[in-house]
Amino acid sequence: MIIAVASGKGGTGKTTVATGLVLVLRDSGHKVAYLDCDVEEPNGHIFMAPQCNESEDIFIEVPEIEQDKCALCGKCAELCVFNALLVTSDEVITFPELCHGCGGCRYFCPAQAVRSGRKKIGTVERGTAGRAVFVRGELQVGTALSPPLVNAVKKNQLSRGINVMDAPPGTSCPAVATVRGADFCILVTEPTPFGLHDLALAAQMAKSLGVPCGVVVNRAGDGRELIENFCLQEGLPLLMKIPLSRTIAEAGSRGVPLNQAEVGWDRMLLLLYSDIKGLIMSERAYGNQR
Repeated sequence: MIIAVASGKGGTGKTTVATGLVLVLRDSGHKVAYLDCDVEEPNGHIFMAPQCNESEDIFIEVPEIEQDKCALCGKCAELCVFNALLVTSDEVITFPELCHGCGGCRYFCPAQAVRSGRKKIGTVERGTAGRAVFVRGELQVGTALSPPLVNAVKKNQLSRGINVMDAPPGTSCPAVATVRGADFCILVTEPTPFGLHDLALAAQMAKSLGVPCGVVVNRAGDGRELIENFCLQEGLPLLMKIPLSRTIAEAGSRGVPLNQAEVGWDRMLLLLYSDIKGLIMSERAYGNQR
């Protein structure tokens, strides 16, 4: 089972939900993995306190030009939509920081003047947090391209067990790379006009990817009817409400996970998982009928 935890904007509490869910599943005997795909700012370790014992550098393919072979035809620069190559009157200049590693320039070069080089984009760390598997990616400073690193994190999913993926905020390429292929997506939001606006974008993203989703409202207080009405209109299940609580906020600031912040949240998070499991099974049954 693959559960993505996403949000239309940052700061809604998706890491709070993701880590709390993993910890209660771990403590209840499930085989579970936490995968921190928020590679630009991974912070799940603050709540999980893992012991990491493996590290792997992740690279993408970038072009290296053999200038003595190059005919300066310009085909490489013509096909590169990311402008990672510039053909001048006497050489081809590469911009590895713009390259997306597709390899098209090497494949289509008529003079075979492009060879494959490597550029490090980040690191994947693996370890454990008690009986839970812990994996996180950390993007190298100055690197603009994160989806290949997100995909490298996702390769560590358990083949048998529950995988909880903590997605980057927003609805751009890194979030899409995380949510794609999930069995379910938890959308964490807050009851504000901004929260509603970005929730609508995130829900559309999940729908476009064919991933069923439900909503968790964090800091639920005044204005929560904004989210409730939206869920009703869009047919989205409202899975859980986390109240606007000073106790929970202070616990989070100290790195205390949600399931330990107040009495009763371990049970609530297990109910959240139970609801998600039921929705996934219903979706699969409906898909089989179609």
